[in-house]
Amino acid sequence: MPEDLDAWLRLLRTPGIARASARRLLAACGSPQAVFDARPVTLSELVGAEAASALDTPPPQHDEQLAATRAWLDADAARQVITIGDTAYPSSLLETADPPLLLYAHGRVELLRAASIAVVGSRNPTAQGSDNARAFAKHLSQAGLTVVSGLALGIDGAAHDGALGGAGSTIAVMGTGADRIYPARHRALAHRIAAEGLLLTEFEIGVPPLGENFPQRNRVIAGLARGTLVVEAAL
Repeated sequence: MPEDLDAWLRLLRTPGIARASARRLLAACGSPQAVFDARPVTLSELVGAEAASALDTPPPQHDEQLAATRAWLDADAARQVITIGDTAYPSSLLETADPPLLLYAHGRVELLRAASIAVVGSRNPTAQGSDNARAFAKHLSQAGLTVVSGLALGIDGAAHDGALGGAGSTIAVMGTGADRIYPARHRALAHRIAAEGLLLTEFEIGVPPLGENFPQRNRVIAGLARGTLVVEAAL
């Protein structure tokens, strides 16, 4: 658990502070706590007066969110919060245009450093498509590649299932908070991934499966992987 978890959550949850603004503040100030210790005029120059003013007050339900995050972490030693400055943060994401500033991880964090390939596709595949995804993922994992996908129904689920049978294992990038498994029918699969692979999300504890979150999730899948295999998908 980062010592400055309180400041990280407060920065990322402040209304009007998007990821780009947060990165600008961190680059200038050095740490989340230094952002809150900075002079108002400095903050205004970096993100504008309105956003700088918002930083003066903790965001709504901040104490509750901090407590929920700590409770999630304390419930399992295999859970971590990884900030963009941590050594465990995947270097491949640092090379993307919009890297997450904080990641919630449950499982084998070392997989973030492994050579990986994304295997994705339709939520409503043919039986042959599912079989192909499972077979490709199994062989790729046996060859030492970590298979990254999005825990969705269809091709994603088949890819995770296949990859768990090999040395490379799998990373499931979620479009929800780390405490919410979506879809619910993948609960057993998610438990297997937490034990043998890695569940990963940038969304805070309690975030439900909102439609706008899944394109955000997809950029993380693409950023982690060296390449993407689309097994079966609509045009």
